[in-house]
Amino acid sequence: MTASATTTPKPILSLGDRVFSRSALFAGSMILVTLAAVAIFLIAQSVPAFFATGETASLLTTDFWSYVGPLVFGTVWAAILALLIALPLAIGIALFISHYAPRQLAQVLGYVVDLLAAVPSVVFGLWGIGVLAPAVQPVYVWLNDHLGWIPLFGGVVTGTGRTILTAAIVLAVMILPIMTAICREVFLQAPVLHEEAALALGATRWEMIRLAVLPFGRAGIVSAAMLGLGRALGETMAVAMVLSATGVVSLRLLTSENPSTIAANIALTFPEAYGENVNVLIATGLILFIVTFLVNAVARWIVSRRAEFSGAN
Repeated sequence: MTASATTTPKPILSLGDRVFSRSALFAGSMILVTLAAVAIFLIAQSVPAFFATGETASLLTTDFWSYVGPLVFGTVWAAILALLIALPLAIGIALFISHYAPRQLAQVLGYVVDLLAAVPSVVFGLWGIGVLAPAVQPVYVWLNDHLGWIPLFGGVVTGTGRTILTAAIVLAVMILPIMTAICREVFLQAPVLHEEAALALGATRWEMIRLAVLPFGRAGIVSAAMLGLGRALGETMAVAMVLSATGVVSLRLLTSENPSTIAANIALTFPEAYGENVNVLIATGLILFIVTFLVNAVARWIVSRRAEFSGAN
């Protein structure tokens, strides 16, 4: 048998296939180009903040991390609180829509969840100031009176309700729709044969979900959680409007001494910044960019490891 006989000829693509293939390649490449352009801009504009000279050198070098540290802490702390609040709710709502609710009710709830994702962040901020903060302030007083011995609920309760916990609740409501939508789609893709087999063996509805649906959707749940965490890390207007920040590092949830977030700090101080102070704000944006990139990288790694583990089993 000759070599030419064993060689598989390459398929001849039509003009439409070639155009579509190259267009898809160009679109995918633009994502990398845009990401690289943003990274280059942030790095180039942040250099003066790290290597400043003159009267502001002590502020931008020696005290730089003392300025950025509380912002990084507040950003991560608010995002983690929001994730802890939103993730159980997202899983519960997704399970109700996919496995408990009647079909018509499930469709209506799905539409509501999708519409909630389209609400602007400014509207959430106004809701947080005008409705949520006054409503939760008496709850904060009750928590302080009965659970004040726990450090998280200690201290002097603020009279406005505009605390880091209120901001976290607003963030949780904002990230809830996208997390719910992802979990819902993952749960709907669970193998029907596995569900029917569990029910045939005498499992209850919850046991079937626990044994067949949740293990299958674990990677999707992680993806939804990391996507919601990334959204919470970068949220600006809602946090800036709701949070009464003092720029301190504090784990207390009910007091008026609250850490700020990087995004909210940039939005509030950038209009009045000038000179190298602008570079300082851009440097904090670079740090937020790195934190968000690491969160998404960890999520991709967890999902890939989970897929490899599932494939091996």
